[in-house]
Amino acid sequence: MRTLYQFPLSHFCEKARWLLDHKELEYTAHNLMPGVHRAFAQLKTGQNKLPILRDEECWVADSTQIALYLDEKYPEHGLLRADPQLRTQALDINLMSIELGQHVRRWGLSHVLNEGGESLDILIGEKGYLRQFEKYSKPILKAIMSKGYQLDTDKVAQSKTQMQQLIEQLNEKIIEQGGRYFVGDRIGLADIAVCSMLAPILELAGTPWEKESEDLLSDEFKDYKAYLQELPLGQYVQRIYQTERNARVDWRGV
Repeated sequence: MRTLYQFPLSHFCEKARWLLDHKELEYTAHNLMPGVHRAFAQLKTGQNKLPILRDEECWVADSTQIALYLDEKYPEHGLLRADPQLRTQALDINLMSIELGQHVRRWGLSHVLNEGGESLDILIGEKGYLRQFEKYSKPILKAIMSKGYQLDTDKVAQSKTQMQQLIEQLNEKIIEQGGRYFVGDRIGLADIAVCSMLAPILELAGTPWEKESEDLLSDEFKDYKAYLQELPLGQYVQRIYQTERNARVDWRGV
C-alpha cells in the first residue's frame, strides 16, 4: 500500500495528492506534526521536508521527484509529454511554480496564523494529543511555523512582491496558450503544479483552504483573492479545479 506523508494544509502536499489522484493510484494520506516531522523525514529520506511518498519499499521525497517517479513507474495518464520541447516547457513552469509556492506559503501563512480559527484546527487534527491539549499545542505550532517559515514583516513583504511578479508571468503564459492548459492539449504536471500553488489564495471549495466565513480574513488577503479571481490565470485555476481535480483521498488524512 502506498502512503503519502503530508501536512493537510501544505499546497506542496496538495500537489502530491493530485499527482497520485491523476494517476488513479490507491494511497493513504498520513499526517505528521510540523516540527516533529523533520526527524522522520531525515531518517527515511535524508532530508527534512514533506511530502514523502512510500511506495512499497521505495521512499521518494519532494513533489517534483514524486511526479518523475510516478511517470517512470506508472506511465499511464502521463504527467509529462514524450516530446522533448513540451517536456522542457512543463518542467520550466513547474520550477516557476515551486518558487511561487514558497512565496505563497510565507505570505499566506502570515495571514492564516494571525486569523487563527479553522486553519489551526486543521493543523492539530481532529483527535490525538494535539487536540486534547489544544490550549497549549496551538501556540506552540504557531511559534514553530512562524520561525520555520521566517514570517517576519520584511520577509513577508518581499514574498508578496515576488509572488506578484510570478503570477504576472504565469498569467501571460496561460493567455498565450488560450487559457486551456499550460502545455499541450490535456492536463499535466505544469497545470497541477500551478493550480496547487495558487489554491490557498483562492480558497476553492473542496480544498483544505475553503472557508466557511471570510469574517476573519484581512482586507489585504480578501483584496488579493478578488484580484486573482479576475485574472485569466485565476479563472483558469478555478476551472481546472472544477473540471479536473478528481480527488480519491480525503485531504484531511489520518
